[in-house]
Amino acid sequence: MECPFCTETIRDEAIACKGCSRDLRFVRPVLLEVQDLVSEIDKLTHALDRAEAKLGRLKHPLRYFLSHSAIYVLIPTILLVAAHILITIVLNVSPLYLRVASIVIPLLFGVASMPFHKLGPLGGLLIGVVTAMLSVGLMLVVTGVNDDVPIIPASWTEWREVGEYVASISLAFLSGNVLGMAVFRILPSTLAQGGKPNAVAFKAARLLGEHVGDEQLRRRARWIQELAQTVGPLIGAGAGVAGSIYTGLKGVLL
Repeated sequence: MECPFCTETIRDEAIACKGCSRDLRFVRPVLLEVQDLVSEIDKLTHALDRAEAKLGRLKHPLRYFLSHSAIYVLIPTILLVAAHILITIVLNVSPLYLRVASIVIPLLFGVASMPFHKLGPLGGLLIGVVTAMLSVGLMLVVTGVNDDVPIIPASWTEWREVGEYVASISLAFLSGNVLGMAVFRILPSTLAQGGKPNAVAFKAARLLGEHVGDEQLRRRARWIQELAQTVGPLIGAGAGVAGSIYTGLKGVLL
């Protein structure tokens, strides 16, 4: 928390500010209560956002479906197919550039899907799969018409490459969604939350050694909780990006 007199960052259990040396014994309970209230307001705000998104989906299902399809399926599909035409037909350069574009484009749309339309990981994965299948299917059509070759893959190797391409685009969208959730929701919530770690964090803190004071145990539990809330989603997003890069580029680089 911050000292109310000099805004110096201090520990929650501090009774005096290290910056201005003011006595915090009387204001500390109020500061902790304010932190708890801020955390509760943040949770209620997120719950309200989810409720409003669900209400909009139930009240206007057709408009909800069409708007989300246009923004997160149609537009990225057009961009992916346009990149395919530009890179493989117009410029006729290495397909590596197309694979990179096929990771970056859905990743950016996945990041935007969380703060703007409150899409969760399940919705992000679903939209990512639909976008990937539609865009890769159109790419096959463009390639077949331009090169006068069969549109449908003729061998197991070609089908595997198509599957890897679909998986790469899907994972990129999902990773962007998880990254957006970590940046726009989890990280701000963690920074704003009060000084009361949950029961799971306290149990984990006790497993690391419970022969410490209550304040030390509480600080350890809060550190564990913050680490799990921030690092966990970032690791998930990083793993998704790594999987997207591997499936998308291994056919070109290996």
